[in-house]
Amino acid sequence: MYRLGIDLGGTNIAVAVVDEKYNIVGRAKVKTDAHRPADQICDSIAEASKAAVKAAGLKMEDIASAGIGTPGSVIPSEGIVTYANNFTGFNNLPLCAMLKERLGIDIYIDNDANAAAYGEYLAGAGVGTNDFIAVTLGTGVGGGVIIGGKMLLGSNFAGGELGHTVLHMDGEPCTCGRKGCFEAYASATALIKQTKRAMDENKDSLMWKLAEKSGKVNGRTAFDAMRQGDKAGTEVVNNYCRFVAEGVCNIMNIFQPDLLCIGGGISNEKENLTDPVNELVRRDIYTRHTETKDRVCAAKLGNDAGIIGAAFLDKLYK
Repeated sequence: MYRLGIDLGGTNIAVAVVDEKYNIVGRAKVKTDAHRPADQICDSIAEASKAAVKAAGLKMEDIASAGIGTPGSVIPSEGIVTYANNFTGFNNLPLCAMLKERLGIDIYIDNDANAAAYGEYLAGAGVGTNDFIAVTLGTGVGGGVIIGGKMLLGSNFAGGELGHTVLHMDGEPCTCGRKGCFEAYASATALIKQTKRAMDENKDSLMWKLAEKSGKVNGRTAFDAMRQGDKAGTEVVNNYCRFVAEGVCNIMNIFQPDLLCIGGGISNEKENLTDPVNELVRRDIYTRHTETKDRVCAAKLGNDAGIIGAAFLDKLYK
């Protein structure tokens, strides 16, 4: 049996055919052009889906179902995107029905962060767990919470908004309108702001040369400087890991999952991020007197997590 996994992003629509063992056997990608009307975006999703099936050497009749991970608020049981602020016309949009009309197969849907969490749960860092959480450190901070093998959706289908728990009351402004959110301190966007601030305060820092070489300040700048012994870069990384650990510790205290994985581009730092985070979490977690093992790790599937998770949404919502 084969399924289609669709990752609807603001820049690209990535689609893959996934087999029963979570192997990707065919891929396709097209530009999203998110400013277009919703029906045109649906046409592009269908186009990429058919191209992925062809790349796998299959026919649409070989595909059991498709799942889509989309930005925004979603009602999985109704196949509706209630709101996605970066897309035109994604207001109470019956996306599943629109895609089923174009592809002729059953379509399932969830928020993109939930889809990525489910992918890691099925085939990545979360394999073998029962209660599992994925936190994505990207432009913002996304999250997916899986309890007893089921996705936590909440009464308004917006459960798992882990980035909008507050670390510092009246702290850094967040895009959600509050101040001091986890996202405002631990996202890749926040790390870049912290790096630029440290560079302005330390004109002799190696970070200036690294940023000039790469053409911009990015999420790697401070980490690269730290690896070369730069004092200011090391301080940025240490503080950033503290912010991540504070948010993770809050999440662990609430849910007590078997494992929490960190995804997004920053997770490519692997132990440079997870080792200090685990050390701080072990120190501060409420169950520290009984806790004996590290429970924070880097995600394993990269950009494929959302595709694989989306492909198997039928297991959650059929």
